[in-house]
Amino acid sequence: METKALVICGPTASGKTALAVSMAKRLQTEIISADCMLVYRGLDIGTAKPSLSEREGILHHMIDVAEPTDSYSVSDYEKAALPVVESLLQRGKTPVICGGTGFYINALLFAQKFGNAPADAAVRLKYETIAKERGREYLHSLLRECDAESAAKLHYNDVKRVVRALEIFELTGRKKSEQKDEPIPRFPYVAVCLDYPRKELYERIEKRVDVMFEQGLVEEVRGLLRGGVPPTAQSMQGIGYKETVELIENPSLRSTVSDIIKQNTRNYAKRQITFFKKLPHLIYLAPDCADNENIIMEYLCKEQNG
Repeated sequence: METKALVICGPTASGKTALAVSMAKRLQTEIISADCMLVYRGLDIGTAKPSLSEREGILHHMIDVAEPTDSYSVSDYEKAALPVVESLLQRGKTPVICGGTGFYINALLFAQKFGNAPADAAVRLKYETIAKERGREYLHSLLRECDAESAAKLHYNDVKRVVRALEIFELTGRKKSEQKDEPIPRFPYVAVCLDYPRKELYERIEKRVDVMFEQGLVEEVRGLLRGGVPPTAQSMQGIGYKETVELIENPSLRSTVSDIIKQNTRNYAKRQITFFKKLPHLIYLAPDCADNENIIMEYLCKEQNG
C-alpha cells in the first residue's frame, strides 16, 4: 500500500501542534511545519513556536530556517519543504505536515496544472524583475488590476503563481481565473482539521494572546528591533508583531493593543476556516475526542480511492 502523508491543518490555537506530535510519535516519523511565521528565527513568543520540550524529541522541519530580515515566499517554502516530504515518503514514512498557512499546504500537496495556457520566458522574466525591483505587493497589485479573482486567491508572497497569472493574461488576454486550473495531488494524503465551536476557538485565541504578553512579547519585539530588524520587514507584518511595533512606537496604545491583536487573530482564524473548507477530502475531528488518533490511523490505512 502506498504511503500517505498526514496533513493536520486548521485555524490558529486549535491544537494542531499537540496532535501532530502525538501522531508523529505513534508513526515514528517527522513533522514538517506549514506556518509562514515559524520559519523565522527569533520570533518565538508571538508565533507560539513549539519549544524543544513541546516537540518531545520529534524532528521538526521548516522552523527557524530564515532570518527575521529575510523575505520568504511560498516558492521558497516549497523548494525547501517538498524534498523533505518526498524523502520521507520514499523511505516508507508518513510525513506529518502541520500548520495553518493554507498556501504552504497547497504548495506541498498539489502541482498546479494551468490547462493549455501558453508560456513565454521573456514575459515571465519581466514580471519576476518587477517583483525584485518594486516588491511583491506591487506585483500583486498589477494582478489585482487585470484579474481580481485570481489576485484574491493568491497571496502576494506566492510570486511564482502571481507571475504565472500575469503571464497568462498578457499572452492570451484572458484571466487565469476564467481557465480551469486542475490541482494535481503530488502524493496521496489524509487531511484532518480540529473543528472547535467558534465561541470556544475564540476563547482559546484570547487566552493565547494573554499568555504571549505574560511571556514577554513586547520585550521580544523590542529586542528584534534593537537587533536591526526593520518594522517594515516581512516577519514584522505578522499578527502580534505589527501591532506590538506600533505599541512600542506609541505607548498610549498599551490599553488597547491586546484587544486589537485578539480581534485581528479572530479575523485571521475566520479566513483560515474558509480557506481549508476548499481542501479536497478534509476530515473534521471533534477536538476533545479521545479516539482521534485511532480515527486518523484508520484513514491512513485505508486503500486509496481512485
